[in-house]
Amino acid sequence: MKVNAPISDQKIMDYGLPKRSSRPETKRARTANQRIPKWAYLLFILLAGFVTFRIYQHRATEVKAAQPAPRPADVAKVITKDVPLYLDEIGTCAAYETVQMPAQVSGVIIGRHFQDGSEVKKGDLLFTIDPRPFQAVLDQAKAQAELDEVTLKRQEDLRARKVVAQQDYDIALANAQKSKAATEAAQVNLDFCFIKSPINGRIGLRNVDVGNLVGPSSSTLVTIQGLDPIYTDFTVAENDLPLVRKYLGGPNVKVETYLADGSITPRVGDLYFIDYAVQPGSGTVKARGVTPNPDRSLWPSEFVLVRFILDTLKDATLVPSQAVQISQAGPFVFVVKSDNTVELRPVTPGQRQQGDLTVIEKGVKPDETVVVTGQLALAPGAKIAPQPYAPDGTADSKSAMSYE
Repeated sequence: MKVNAPISDQKIMDYGLPKRSSRPETKRARTANQRIPKWAYLLFILLAGFVTFRIYQHRATEVKAAQPAPRPADVAKVITKDVPLYLDEIGTCAAYETVQMPAQVSGVIIGRHFQDGSEVKKGDLLFTIDPRPFQAVLDQAKAQAELDEVTLKRQEDLRARKVVAQQDYDIALANAQKSKAATEAAQVNLDFCFIKSPINGRIGLRNVDVGNLVGPSSSTLVTIQGLDPIYTDFTVAENDLPLVRKYLGGPNVKVETYLADGSITPRVGDLYFIDYAVQPGSGTVKARGVTPNPDRSLWPSEFVLVRFILDTLKDATLVPSQAVQISQAGPFVFVVKSDNTVELRPVTPGQRQQGDLTVIEKGVKPDETVVVTGQLALAPGAKIAPQPYAPDGTADSKSAMSYE
């Protein structure tokens, strides 16, 4: 009972005291809240938003500064067009026709009717040999032929009246025929006094002058060469023969001839001849093309570049040759994506074509964009500032390789 006494006393004391009221404290809190105006809360929110914006702006600037600037690069579209399949060779030109003009009768040259190195046409008079001796022989032959013709007619009348022997008639007939043949021979010799060009071509340097005595045993008077068309002679390597045999006889086989300095437009001609035997020692096969030469820009024995066209590749894929780079893994190009970043793409290049283009057999598709210059500063995923590629250094709106 004594143990519980304090507890009871405490309870009695607690119940005996008056209870504390919480209302004054609530009123003070309400009073404090009413003292902070609403615009202060708005100002705090605005300040917090501004600080947050500045922090994000600063971080974005740091990230942008850390990223490298886009690299400038010239780019071009991948195109498709028909291009030739060819072999490049070295050859020489040869005259299509070469005529050495001799004297066919003996006599003194009394006239020269051409300028050395000039163009001549078929039938143009070149030299005149003194025709007087041959004219005299012709006149004599004609007189004898007339006499024999009269004798033959007389024998025919006598034979009709049966007063002449058959033998006399046969002799008269033979004499008439012989005189006619002699007349024709004399006429031919007289014609040989007037030496004319048998072809169209360019005449060389004459070997004789007026006053020289010439004859069938004399040296050539002058040489004429036909230059339009002209032959293009070249050789094909033995290793290329399987490819040549595959397309030989096809409709697209052509021979393109041009000069190394590019001074003339390439001339496209037909294949005229190809040998069917490999030359011992050289391992090559002789070939010859016929090339148009209307302006006489190609001369005999001149060295030329030859493109032996075997076939036409339809819709071949082409890029500028500078776009193709070589690495340890092989040829590749940088392909530009829609966001101006680049992708390294392995490719299989083919032959180079006119206009500094290269055929791509595998690796890119038409209308894709490739980097042409500036590859050394690029890596996969790098961003570029693309510029249109102009092969000649100037913008060309008509160029098929322009970047759009």
